[in-house]
Amino acid sequence: MGMKGKVALGAVVGIVVIGAVSANAGNNGKDNGGNDKGSSASAGHDSDGKKTAKGKDSGTKAGEKKVAFAGDGEFRVGKDIKPGTYRTTGNSDGMCYWERAKDAKGEMDSILSNDNVTGASYVTVKPTDKIFKSNGCKDWEAVDLKAKAKGTPASRMAGDGGMFRVGADIAPGTYRSTGNTDDSCYWERTKDAKGDMNSIIANNNVSGTAVVTISASDGYFKTTGCKDWKKA
Repeated sequence: MGMKGKVALGAVVGIVVIGAVSANAGNNGKDNGGNDKGSSASAGHDSDGKKTAKGKDSGTKAGEKKVAFAGDGEFRVGKDIKPGTYRTTGNSDGMCYWERAKDAKGEMDSILSNDNVTGASYVTVKPTDKIFKSNGCKDWEAVDLKAKAKGTPASRMAGDGGMFRVGADIAPGTYRSTGNTDDSCYWERTKDAKGDMNSIIANNNVSGTAVVTISASDGYFKTTGCKDWKKA
C-alpha cells in the first residue's frame, strides 16, 4: 500500500471510530480504535473440534469461489465493476486496503470510506460511488444478500476474526470475550457494509472481559485484536 493510502486511512477511518466510540459507546479518550479496525477470518476449530465462524469464512472451495474482480486496482463503478456488496477473505497483517471514492481526483475529500483489512471484509459499493480502490487484497467475490444462508450460523467467532455477516456467518445473541489487555480488543456493530460513520451502531475498545449483544437486525459484526468470542 502506498503512503497516500496510509495517510487517507489514518485520517478517515480514525475519525469514524473515535467519533463513534465517543458518541455511541461513551468512552471518551479511547482513541486507538481507528487503526484497529482490521477485519480477519481464517480457518479454525474450537477445543471440541467443532468448526467455528473463522472456519466458516474459508469453507468455500477454491473452485467454487466466483471472483468478481481482482484485489489490486482502481475500478470505475458502473463500468469496470457493478454496484453491490463484495467480500474478500484470507488477507493477512492489515495489508489489504480498500477505498470507496466519490471521484478520481485522489484527494482526501474524494474518500467516502476506507479500511485496512486482516482476514475477511465486506464492502457495499453504491451506484453513486465513482471509484473503488483495492490494494494488496485477495480477490473480491460478489455477495447475494437476498440468498438464503447455507448451513447454521456459528455461535463462536475468532476474536481477530474481522467482519461477520449477522444471520449468515454468525447468529445474533450475546457474546463474551475474556482476557483482553491494553484496550487492544476492538468490536463494532454495523447496520450495513458501506464502511462509513453512519454505518456504525455501536463500538468499543476493551480491556478484560467484553460483552456485546448482537441484534438480529444488525448487518455485520467486526472484531479485531480480541480473544475469541463465545455466545453466552
